[in-house]
Amino acid sequence: MSAEQVSSLCEQLVKAVTVIMDPASTQRYRLEALKFCEEFKEKCPICVPCGLKLAEKTQTAIVRHFGLQILEHVVKYRWNNMPRLEKVYLKNNVMGLISSGTQSILEEESHIKDVLSRIVVEMIKREWPQHWPDMLKELDTLSKQGETQTELVMFILLRLAEDVVTFQTLPTQRRRDIQQTLTQNMEKIFSFLLTTLQQNVNKYRRMVGAPQEQEALTTPQKTDLAQQPKAQANCRVGIAALNTLAGYIDWVALSHITADNCKLLEMLCLLLNEPELQIGAAECLLIAVSRKGKLEDRKPLMVLFGDVAMHYILSAAQTADGEGLVEKHYVFLKRLCQVLCALGSQLCALLGSDSEVETPTNFGKYLDSFLAFTTHPSQFLRSSTQITWGALFRHEVLSRDPLLLAMIPKYLRASMTNLVKVGFPSKTDSPSCEYSRFDFDSDEDFNAFFNSFRAQQGEVMRMACRLDPRTGFQMAGEWLKYQLTAPVDTGPMNSKTGEGLCSIFSPSFVQWDAMTFFSESVISQMFRTLDKEEIPVNDGIDLLQLVLNFETKDPLILSCVLTNVSALFPFVTYRPEYLPQVLSKLFASVTFEVVEESKAPRTRAVKNVRRHACSSIIKMCRDYPQLVLPNFEMLYNHVKQLLSNELLLTQMEKCALMEALVLISNQFKDYERQKAFLEELMAPVAGLWLSAEMQRVLSDPEAFISYVGADNKIADPVMEDPSGLNRSRISFCVYTILGVVKRARWPAAMEEAKAGGFLVGYLPSGSPIFRNPCTEQVLKLFDNLLALIRTHNNLYMPEMVAKLGETFAKALDMLEVEKNAILGLPQPLLELYDSPVYKTVLERMQGFFCTLYDNCFHILGNAGPSMQQDFYTVEGLASQLISSAFINLNNIPDYRLRPMLRVFVKPMVLSCPPEYYETLVCPMLGPLFTYLHMRLSQKWEVINQRSILCEDDAADDNPESQEMLEEQLVRLLTREVMDLITVCCVAKRGAEHNSSVAVDGDDDEAMATDVTPPASAELTELGKCLMKQEDVCTALMITAYASLSWKDTLSCQRTTTQLCWPLLKQVLPGNLLPDAVSWFFTSVLKGLQIHGQHDGCMAALVHLAFQIYEALRPRYAELKVVMEQIPDIQRDSLEQFDSKLLNPTLQKVADKRRKDHFKRLITGCIGKPLGEQFRKEVHIRNLPSLFKKVKPSLETDVLETNEDGEDLTVLFEP
Repeated sequence: MSAEQVSSLCEQLVKAVTVIMDPASTQRYRLEALKFCEEFKEKCPICVPCGLKLAEKTQTAIVRHFGLQILEHVVKYRWNNMPRLEKVYLKNNVMGLISSGTQSILEEESHIKDVLSRIVVEMIKREWPQHWPDMLKELDTLSKQGETQTELVMFILLRLAEDVVTFQTLPTQRRRDIQQTLTQNMEKIFSFLLTTLQQNVNKYRRMVGAPQEQEALTTPQKTDLAQQPKAQANCRVGIAALNTLAGYIDWVALSHITADNCKLLEMLCLLLNEPELQIGAAECLLIAVSRKGKLEDRKPLMVLFGDVAMHYILSAAQTADGEGLVEKHYVFLKRLCQVLCALGSQLCALLGSDSEVETPTNFGKYLDSFLAFTTHPSQFLRSSTQITWGALFRHEVLSRDPLLLAMIPKYLRASMTNLVKVGFPSKTDSPSCEYSRFDFDSDEDFNAFFNSFRAQQGEVMRMACRLDPRTGFQMAGEWLKYQLTAPVDTGPMNSKTGEGLCSIFSPSFVQWDAMTFFSESVISQMFRTLDKEEIPVNDGIDLLQLVLNFETKDPLILSCVLTNVSALFPFVTYRPEYLPQVLSKLFASVTFEVVEESKAPRTRAVKNVRRHACSSIIKMCRDYPQLVLPNFEMLYNHVKQLLSNELLLTQMEKCALMEALVLISNQFKDYERQKAFLEELMAPVAGLWLSAEMQRVLSDPEAFISYVGADNKIADPVMEDPSGLNRSRISFCVYTILGVVKRARWPAAMEEAKAGGFLVGYLPSGSPIFRNPCTEQVLKLFDNLLALIRTHNNLYMPEMVAKLGETFAKALDMLEVEKNAILGLPQPLLELYDSPVYKTVLERMQGFFCTLYDNCFHILGNAGPSMQQDFYTVEGLASQLISSAFINLNNIPDYRLRPMLRVFVKPMVLSCPPEYYETLVCPMLGPLFTYLHMRLSQKWEVINQRSILCEDDAADDNPESQEMLEEQLVRLLTREVMDLITVCCVAKRGAEHNSSVAVDGDDDEAMATDVTPPASAELTELGKCLMKQEDVCTALMITAYASLSWKDTLSCQRTTTQLCWPLLKQVLPGNLLPDAVSWFFTSVLKGLQIHGQHDGCMAALVHLAFQIYEALRPRYAELKVVMEQIPDIQRDSLEQFDSKLLNPTLQKVADKRRKDHFKRLITGCIGKPLGEQFRKEVHIRNLPSLFKKVKPSLETDVLETNEDGEDLTVLFEP
């Protein structure tokens, strides 16, 4: 290799790098230059001399960086094949670059420093400690040369800790060697880091201190200007030392952090007042204080509650806050706040445990400073303190501490301010706004944050009130009285609801809103905490009187007033004479209008008030039926009066009031009386629903379209709606049937049910059979309900869709609100209240179809639990449901099929007694599951085709957002179907399925990594019944296993952990076809290929594949054939696994080891994240073992040394 060769190659490389980095280069040139550079790195034998030449100080920074990158590439990818002398040559030259090959600390580019430290760390990872024992000494020597070298040494130590401990980016044995050696040398390393920090901080302070001591007006002496870069250099090293410490404090033994009387913590506290170093110091302090571990080891951390530490922490907070809003100071304040939170957590953990920790003497000072953060203008800082307040109020020792109890009124006062929703980043109406501009991207962002912050505060306030219920109630009373007398301030923005009314941003409304939340939280807690005789009844009733007498025409404020009425309602249980007044107030609000007899559509704020009043009445009747019963007649007359005017209430409001009546009628506890009442209540509905005209409309799709007005073309789509009344009549009937089915019940107490005539007999098992007083009425209307469902399903037939009028061509589509919810798009804030509920008659029509469809299925879903055997024994129920609810499913869109499965099929199946499985459930579910599998397979095929076609993006009339929506809907439908199958087939464990309705949850949060399915996952009786029928069994098995390779991670994980194995276990005793067994196993491996990149899914699928292979391999040699097709499988290792599996005489190896061996075998088909798929593999070789091995316990050591995919046979070599 000649110097000329190196020089000429370097010239070419410099040209190439210049072309790559020059913005003016053409695409072609740049690509050619890039290719040249990459090929050089891969193939050239003289990379090292070229890299070193390009890295010389005389080159430009870009060229030097490229030269160093070449060296890094050599170390990462060629090290294993380099001769030893070349390695030594490279190592010495790199150390030489650190010593004298870089610019000074203040001039050198940070990316040069970074790549240089990376090269050293890559060498350490390959050679230290076995082949490079003096590495730490060499670094120490380098650091003595000056600040430039010391900073680089800091970078090296930090990078090493990150790679080895934090990210663990190297093979197990090497990682263990290095980590153990680091741990052995930790005392030296730590003292080196501390000394470096201390020396540089002291030098920096001495130099910076000088100019400040002179008069501000005199010119600084020459020496100071000369000193400035020196000071900056020391400061840089200080920052680097803090960053490096932060990388170690997290994992080293706590004794190093608390050594020498907690010298490190003391230094960090001192540095909190050093503007340049305070953020790094706070970061280190935070990591130290957040350490978990043995309580005994954590005790020394209490030193931070001492006078000195507290003084530094508090003065730093005051200084940072006193300088107004500067980003740097604000970031520091956030860190400090986190430090105080972590300190609180440590105190809670240590106090009251057996570690003899006393409540610190500075606990009061700590609480004061913590309160200062809770009252800071930044909403983010306020919210950061809540969890710690909660922990303090809950703590068994601290919650009795007089200092904390004295803090409760102050905390509640602060909450009164903090509950007020101000601080939107787009506004300027509060000091919080400018802080929010740092923390939130948009008003919607802030709104979402604030809502969860408020909920959190509610929790903590309730805990505080558990300790001191009276104070909270007193404050709530004062605030409520104040709000009732305060003049209304609507602020600069007028509401679209009407002149002079509040919008959600109006000063008055935000105060009302906050006060309401406060009083609700505090009063409910008081009733839970105080004994009956201690409740301040008179005060409560006085407040209730004030609220009832308060009149307002503002819908937003009225809504708050109603919440206060509900919050104070428990007082009425002590003074029932106030009930009529409460009812009058609520009924007046049910018909609330801003402008009487207005023709304009109601805004959402108005609708909310009316709905709020209805739900308050329902809640009152549900929670206090005995209290309301004596006033039943008054209530009934109120409702009759309202119902007599067809246009006064919406259908939903009418039905809400009827539901309230039904709830009270449950208190009659007399079957005949309640039945007669329900008959009277439902008479208008029955008259309408069973009329000849309605019968015709409900059973003929064309007549139905015409009756609801969906075949018209409308000139003025906002005001004109000729068929509105017809639609509302159908809605009224359906709502009422639903309300009655949902609310009418027999008494819960057996004796009362018997006495009232509700008990009709007993099942063979001895459980009682009750009858529902609504059964007769509801079943009378049942045929027409099924006719409506059948008609509604048939509306989706292409020939029917064609009959929709021009205005209503999209009447059967989803509402925009639903679309946005599925795509996760936030609603614009103001629109939520100010815009009309439905802007056009098309939206009204869409709302009608959507609600009608849902409610019909809600009735069917509630019919089983409500009417029990009277419903399940309806003649030919299965065939009636199949010919109505399940008709024309091919044309029904996903967004309609989902609610059907969730609100009808699932509850009906879950509440069905086993006696009716054979006659009702199996005949229904069999064809349904077969159909759903076919439908989902086709949908996923389309999605997969789409992602293949995406590469050569065909112009499409289907816009992206529509595709996203469709794809997300298929996902949600898949989850719904898999959930339904799981609920039907697998025995429930604990409360697991209560949460299963929330299938639209975020995908990531549910990705748990705990995967071993509980051993108790057995099939239910229904599951066994379904699996007995061959076609249903096939459909279930195929759906469960095919779904593993559909692109929905959440569904895959749930199905793998809950469903696949129990189903397969059920059919194991039978004779499965070899092809079927291969297909099940292959499906799991395909799932791994697609979902293997997600840890949770990967672990679950590996476990399932392992279970299948272990259980079925002895009977089916075909599984081995499947295994042999896995890419890169080690045949001899497979043979070894198989021979152990098939030889029953051998002692079984521990489960974990067999599973790990199996996982290594199938590694070839485990999918990787996109970022890793085309990555060039780095191979780091193990070095000779550092420690004399004691004979390993077979369980762990042998295994762990081999996680990096080596063949197990090496363990047995002599």
